[in-house]
Amino acid sequence: MAKYTAGYTSAGIGRIDTLPVLLSEFSRFSRLRPLQKKPDAVLGWGVKSTSIYARHYAKRHKIPYIALEDGFLRSLGLGVMGYQAHSLVVDYTGIYYDASRPSDLENWLNTATFTEDELNQAERCIQQIVRYRLSKYNHAPDRTTNLPPKASVLVVDQTAGDASIEYGGARADSFDEMLNTALENHPEAEILIKIHPDVIAGKKQGHLLNAQTHPRCQVVSEDINPWALFDQVDTVYVVTSQLGFEALLAGKRVHCFGLPFYAGWGLTQDRLPCTRRRAQRMLNEVFAAAYLRYTRYVNPYTLTPTTLEDTIALIADQKRQQERLRGEWLACGFSSWKRRFIHHFTGSAARVTYQEALPATLPEQKLLVWSSRIDQAFEQQHAALMPHLWRIEDGFIRSVGLGVDLTQPLSLVIDAQGIYYDPSRPSDLETLLQHTIFSDDLLERAAHLRERLVALKLSKYNVRGQGTIELPANRLTILVPGQVESDASIATGSPEIRTNSALLRAVRKANPEAFIIYKAHPDVITGARIGALEPGAKRLYDLDASHVDIASLLERVDAVHTMSSLTGFEALLRHRQVVTYGMPFYAGWGLTQDAMHCQRRSRLLTLDALVAGTLILYPSYVDPLSRQLCNAETVVSLLEQARTQQPALTWKQRLYRLYRNLLIGRH
Repeated sequence: MAKYTAGYTSAGIGRIDTLPVLLSEFSRFSRLRPLQKKPDAVLGWGVKSTSIYARHYAKRHKIPYIALEDGFLRSLGLGVMGYQAHSLVVDYTGIYYDASRPSDLENWLNTATFTEDELNQAERCIQQIVRYRLSKYNHAPDRTTNLPPKASVLVVDQTAGDASIEYGGARADSFDEMLNTALENHPEAEILIKIHPDVIAGKKQGHLLNAQTHPRCQVVSEDINPWALFDQVDTVYVVTSQLGFEALLAGKRVHCFGLPFYAGWGLTQDRLPCTRRRAQRMLNEVFAAAYLRYTRYVNPYTLTPTTLEDTIALIADQKRQQERLRGEWLACGFSSWKRRFIHHFTGSAARVTYQEALPATLPEQKLLVWSSRIDQAFEQQHAALMPHLWRIEDGFIRSVGLGVDLTQPLSLVIDAQGIYYDPSRPSDLETLLQHTIFSDDLLERAAHLRERLVALKLSKYNVRGQGTIELPANRLTILVPGQVESDASIATGSPEIRTNSALLRAVRKANPEAFIIYKAHPDVITGARIGALEPGAKRLYDLDASHVDIASLLERVDAVHTMSSLTGFEALLRHRQVVTYGMPFYAGWGLTQDAMHCQRRSRLLTLDALVAGTLILYPSYVDPLSRQLCNAETVVSLLEQARTQQPALTWKQRLYRLYRNLLIGRH
């Protein structure tokens, strides 16, 4: 295979960790320097000023200039906040925002024939972007305040100097023309003017700041998710902003006073013509060209190529987690070790303050306490605070290594109502499972996630054990997983059977002819927690598999009998029969045989719905290197990389990322 090299002049291009993945046609990237060997191509940021030397170099040496830009679905947060791009536009002809010349995107829209599969994929992705209310950046609050009820028109300002204005055939006075036209076309409406927050703060110049003095105009200056504005309006006016295309996805009527990539195809009301754009296109065709053909996608945490669907899922999960936990928090009673990472799981829109004891009176912040600290005495002592207290606990896909060994988690759950293992009261997980309408794309994700967990033999802690075991071929084989007997899930959810010995007695009594395997809890084996069997209990089981890999066991057994162990959930993933003697979170939904009943759980769930609620919607996930929110699929990939000891980053890349995080204050 031929090896091609690409040169660049912009330092920003050199800082893209994912460049080798996004530009796989090149095997080497280097900054252009005097006297160096000529590369096969030159990379630059579109037609921006930073690319002038790169474009001249390419022309002088008669080699291709390749224009790069962030994709239309970029990331949760801004690049200056340390968020690497999830997508990149790669254009060998021009660049999408330069209407003065052709681009790869424009050429496709003029001539390409889209397959039925492409158009169906485009429709699915449009529906998902609309459902999850995604934009180029997704960090802003998804809500509005104090908007006039009669406002039905949105006019979008842009910052002065935006390259898309000049190269989109517009001028500064195009914005005044746009606003005047909107006022004339809608004489009874109040007009919302979306102005960049940096303009209000005086950091940048805009074009429509003076509109705030007009009696029918209201300036929206806060950083806000554009879908919150689309909710209220029918018509959107833009010059060249990408918000115009997102407004088309939202079903709005769009007027363009410049030539953005989506103008000129019959979808918008256009002030300027472009004679090169000859075809009439449907919305799904423009989307397929721009988001599917023109843009490349990567997972910036695993450094692996990905699809638009997976990118939508990841950013939607990040946005949902961040939006839910946005605000001020007071975290009480956490050890110095946990203080190193707890705030990462609340996301960058949260501000966490730590202190040792709970306050005497209710603070303005939300309260956060590790769930195992909250017992009956704790609740009685702090009764006034309890309705305002959120509980936090390890997630279901936690780490490679035990929490007792101070292995930092990849997932935690943060619950406003209770906690998943306590059936005595509702929890956010129980509410999710009882009431959520699970979309088709979410159930499809859950099925793939479940299949991948099983194929990779992943569990909560992923502590490897022995992989081989001899079992009889002609007997019912039951696995009984031991638990930590002081565990709160037993105290609150298993009132009849509370010890491992009692569980074994009940299983043996109900299944006298079965081949029973007992596997002690890892923390009990190390001596760190309570749960050793009573003397004589060994006669109740046939095989001690305490040092056998749990995934290997689950592949071989017929059934799992448990008080409330997570092993029961992992057995369900593998379609094993599960009998519960307590009321774990996965019981009561029609998937297990249960000794207890919970009246609040009245819904029958499919296995994929249970997985979607439990592993996708309920936990918070964090990439340990960037310390940014991620999602379940990303964590599974990170665990796979960790187990195979194939780090996705070189040591130089890791040092750079850590240094960058220090600079932006995310340490």
